Amino acid sequence: MVKDFNKATLAGLIVALGIIYGDIGTSPLYVFKAIVGTNEISELLVIGGISCIIWTLTLQTTIKYVLLTLKADNKGEGGIFSLYALVRRHGKWTVVFGMIGGAALLADGIITPPITVTSAIEGLRTLPVFRDLGEWTIVKIVLAIISGMFFMQQFGTMSIGKMFGPIMIIWFSMLAVLGVSHIADDLSVLKAFNPYYAIELLTLYPHGFLILGAVFLCTTGAEALYSDLGHCGRGNIRISWIFVKSSLILNYLGQGAWLLTQKGKVLTGENPFFSIMPEWFVIFGVLIATIASIIASQALISGSFTLISEAMRLNLWPKLKINYPTELRGQLFIPGINLMLYVGCVAIVLIFKESSAMEAAYGLSITICMLMTSCLFAFYLYTRRVKLAWIGLYLAVYLTIEFSFLFANLVKFMHGGYVTVIVAGGLFLVMYIWFRSRKIKNRYVEFVKLEDYLPILQELSNDSSIPKYATHLVYMTSADNPKEIEHKIIYSVLNKKPKRADIYWFVHVDVVDEPYMSEYTVQTIIPNEVIRVEFRLGFRVEQRINLMFRMVVEDMVRNKEVNITSRYESLSKNNVVGDFQFIVMEKFLSHDNDLPLHERIIMRLYFILKKMGLSEERGFGLDSSYVTIEKFPLVVAPVTNLQLRRVADRHRYED
Repeated sequence: MVKDFNKATLAGLIVALGIIYGDIGTSPLYVFKAIVGTNEISELLVIGGISCIIWTLTLQTTIKYVLLTLKADNKGEGGIFSLYALVRRHGKWTVVFGMIGGAALLADGIITPPITVTSAIEGLRTLPVFRDLGEWTIVKIVLAIISGMFFMQQFGTMSIGKMFGPIMIIWFSMLAVLGVSHIADDLSVLKAFNPYYAIELLTLYPHGFLILGAVFLCTTGAEALYSDLGHCGRGNIRISWIFVKSSLILNYLGQGAWLLTQKGKVLTGENPFFSIMPEWFVIFGVLIATIASIIASQALISGSFTLISEAMRLNLWPKLKINYPTELRGQLFIPGINLMLYVGCVAIVLIFKESSAMEAAYGLSITICMLMTSCLFAFYLYTRRVKLAWIGLYLAVYLTIEFSFLFANLVKFMHGGYVTVIVAGGLFLVMYIWFRSRKIKNRYVEFVKLEDYLPILQELSNDSSIPKYATHLVYMTSADNPKEIEHKIIYSVLNKKPKRADIYWFVHVDVVDEPYMSEYTVQTIIPNEVIRVEFRLGFRVEQRINLMFRMVVEDMVRNKEVNITSRYESLSKNNVVGDFQFIVMEKFLSHDNDLPLHERIIMRLYFILKKMGLSEERGFGLDSSYVTIEKFPLVVAPVTNLQLRRVADRHRYED
């Protein structure tokens, strides 16, 4: 995949159109409607609005994402967590940008399906026969479409996914044709290519700066270009963007030219996107727009699954059940997240009902995500030793642009923007609790030198007076240093009912920054008695430790590195393989803790989240029939100020 990463192919271009441009491609459905709003149509508003759109698409999408950010690929993968994985070893503080950006992007996944589908269905009102289509009728249609879309997620999109590309080609061609057919309505619209009119709108038009909040909607899907880098490749994205951007600008110009013929009017519930369609074509236009909005939503939902799976591997989210509905690489389904997104989308539709009301909630969270990407990308440039002057210029330009969009969007806060801020805040809180609790636990994990306990492990293994616990005893260890082991594991083997075994295996999983790395190392500490296996897995690789460990053992047997035959005399002479038993240590919060209040709250919330997620053995992909769960108290801050003194017994027994 990496070898052809920069090459563009016809098949790759079609796939790119079907996967990554849904969100930004459906923006003409609502952008101009949001810019015009209830304002009287004027030349400054229309030409200035288009000029803002053209230069936003150029500066934000083309230069920032297509030309610059796409260069920051992590072995061919993109997205905010891939970018964080690239820079995290250079600065631990970068995790904050990763968590905020990831949470904001997930929040965007809740608002995009409702606004795009609702905008498409509302287009039916353009037809005289549906002019009086009721609000609740539209809500019911939208809910039915969204429900069907989320229900189908569990089956994957391998078969219908092949149609996405051709359908989006039809969509973008339709945008271009509709736009071109109306540009002649008023050729003065072409003045919009001059950025002077954008500046004039923002400075001279009453509350012109606030219009940026509506303009920003034209670039909300730009983050998806980077997130889907691994699916499509840099070359395919850059070439296909030329076609997509041309189609979008032509459509905006057509809408603008039509609006200039309506100067002095105030649009009441009319959408310029559908108004530029011939009446006979509206029904087909609505149908194509609805399908395009479903594809846009589908791509964003799939992207949310990928985002959460990466967060889990990076220890930023509780482990959840992941299904793989098809054999297509990277396609996965997370039932818990699917339900969360579905409930969120339904709530948005029921709260706001109309697309114009949803516009207020849209854009705020994705602006925050873009800001986080800018900060991480600037730090990425710093780690690549790019001149500080260039990094300073990048930050000066894009922090100015994005903070301008953020302030313009903040005006929407009380009109619906609070919804996505609350959602993004909640998602960030989950990530923060999961990340911070791990740091608190790690402060108090006690590691001991493994070599100090090797003699007693050998003696225990050969002590026939103790009943054998298992032929092969496998412990999952978090010790990065192969010469160390957690004290709790030694305690489990020696003290908590001594566990005699023929071979002790210690298995460690190291999640690395390279997305799809899948390799392992074996360290034979004592031949046929103590062995350590370390898996080095990328943050996009499913941790199927049960299957992987079996492959490791089979490979070692082939190389005559280990003898896994049972040591029981009757079984040994018949070459029967000994049993394998995994021990998983499950923590619970001990009462013997004296934590500061804020850490106590974090740890309590951590254990609540842990109950909602997968258990340790399922998180590692272990077969429960070979797993023993051992609970042990988590004493992260032992109580030190407990006062207790002995007194003489007043009740003495007399002879």
